[in-house]
Amino acid sequence: MKRFFQRDGVAYQASLLGVVALVASAALALAAHHTRAPIAAAEARDLEASLSQVLPTDFSDNALATDTLLLTDADGAPVKVYRARKGGQVRGVIYQVTGKGYAGPIAIVMGVDRDGTILGVRVTKHSETPGLGDKVDAAKSDWVLGFSGKSLAEPQPARWAVKKDGGEFDQFTGATITPRAVVKAVKQGLTFFASHRAELVDDGPLTTRSAAR
Repeated sequence: MKRFFQRDGVAYQASLLGVVALVASAALALAAHHTRAPIAAAEARDLEASLSQVLPTDFSDNALATDTLLLTDADGAPVKVYRARKGGQVRGVIYQVTGKGYAGPIAIVMGVDRDGTILGVRVTKHSETPGLGDKVDAAKSDWVLGFSGKSLAEPQPARWAVKKDGGEFDQFTGATITPRAVVKAVKQGLTFFASHRAELVDDGPLTTRSAAR
């Protein structure tokens, strides 16, 4: 029995392992406690920066990240909408749409003013081919900037396509699927706005609320 508790005994080794695990768990918990607030603050700043990319300078004076609506799109999927206000009035909204690219989903954030005109569009995540489809990224080319000022009235709905399909928008040499997917997704985003405009530009309280149906 005495040998059982010696350093080469099973009980000793199991106890030692347990103590090490407890110390490691306590250290991780302490680190998580002290870093939680800074991480949350950094994430909030990153979100605000991402949202502001599709808004003109000084377009809003509210906290975009906390003035939100939760709606549903035509397929019943939830859409989180951020409202841009100035002087209490909703001047525009920001939300994400998704396109089906050549290599997978393309995440797109778009800003639309209260009249249904695009303020800005940015691709935030994609897996498209480098040097070809990745030109939808604003860091690679200015193609995506061409959506600013567009609406369902300009161009007309039938012209919301790449030029290869008889539309208004340029495609890329050797990569038509990617820009086609982005154009389609942005058009659907404008259709979403038109379907929910009354709720989106409602100048109600500056609080987060759900309007999901």
